[in-house]
Amino acid sequence: MINRVMEIGRITKDPVLRKTQNGTSVVSFVLAVNRKVKKEGQPDADFINCQAWGKTAEAICTYVSKGHMLGLEGRIQTRNYDDRDGKRVYITEVVADSVQFLESKKSDESAQNEATGAYTQNDEYADYAADIQDDDLPF
Repeated sequence: MINRVMEIGRITKDPVLRKTQNGTSVVSFVLAVNRKVKKEGQPDADFINCQAWGKTAEAICTYVSKGHMLGLEGRIQTRNYDDRDGKRVYITEVVADSVQFLESKKSDESAQNEATGAYTQNDEYADYAADIQDDDLPF
């Protein structure tokens, strides 16, 4: 039997680190994953509940914020509980075993600078890129 999930999507809001009673780190977050096939009248993305534990949870909270692209691998987990009204509630979520940060803070700053027309002196390609004309590009 196999229970493996791989997703690439964007974090919908800043993750918040919590600790269990025994001190284990945990973070819950929602990953917006675009659908490959889009149909009129249907959503363009799925919003998938995810969680991570331990060092993975701590890394997510340190390096990821709303809008960052994140790749993860994990497993689907289902659980249920009875709410205050005695009604059974079912939850399906992805528990991340490993994550990859697909955008660095530096690339976010570069994208923001491009949008505003600002560049930093630390941009090692700025001088070179300024000399390239559209006719020079092979594509």
